[in-house]
Amino acid sequence: MDRIKTFIQGFDDRISEGIPKGHCVLIAGEPGAYKSSIAFSLLYNQALAEGRKSVYITLEQSRDNLAIHMKGMGFDHEKVDQLVTIVDLALIRKNLDKVGPQSWMQIFKTYAMNLKDSLDYEILVIDSMPVLSMLAEFKNPRQELFHFFEWLRDLNVTTLILGEMSASNLDYAQCGEDFLADGIIHLKMERVGDVNIQRRIRCVKMRATAHNTDYYTLIYHQGRFQATRVISE
Repeated sequence: MDRIKTFIQGFDDRISEGIPKGHCVLIAGEPGAYKSSIAFSLLYNQALAEGRKSVYITLEQSRDNLAIHMKGMGFDHEKVDQLVTIVDLALIRKNLDKVGPQSWMQIFKTYAMNLKDSLDYEILVIDSMPVLSMLAEFKNPRQELFHFFEWLRDLNVTTLILGEMSASNLDYAQCGEDFLADGIIHLKMERVGDVNIQRRIRCVKMRATAHNTDYYTLIYHQGRFQATRVISE
């Protein structure tokens, strides 16, 4: 099975060397847990190492702000801009009074399909699922999300969907997308001792994959992510 490496050292070998191609994977976690950074790092390193084309659709922050943030993390978009396309749909969000709920999802799908036709990208990032759900104003979330996930699979791409969690909430999603997703990667902020906060990562599920479900300490250093055995005081 063709797989998409996350390029998180020590994590890929715990999920059978990567995400199965064509999967829809939810990356869920608290604010500040590196969700967007891990997703962009995957696109960035796939472009450099494998020459794969990808699209990052941002619904929350502007294209320029995202690029600046990622450059600060060591992922300079200018180095891969021919392969990694950032689409700023946050602009439409700011003019929501001009866009109805039904047309919003159609606009999203049209952008994604047109880019698939013109770029033939292999990986899609949606940042984020809570904002997309809010804009779409789902009347029957479970049913409409079921059709949305089927539509994503019909695009014939590997999709990473970013989801928000609170520290006190153990639910990986708000509308059942955790059941619909082919995989879930959970990122969390764990208190260690009296003052230290440690980021951790685990693969909750990954269909068609033998994987470890334990938590690992997530370390970032100079543009590289690494998953190690849990470090505790």
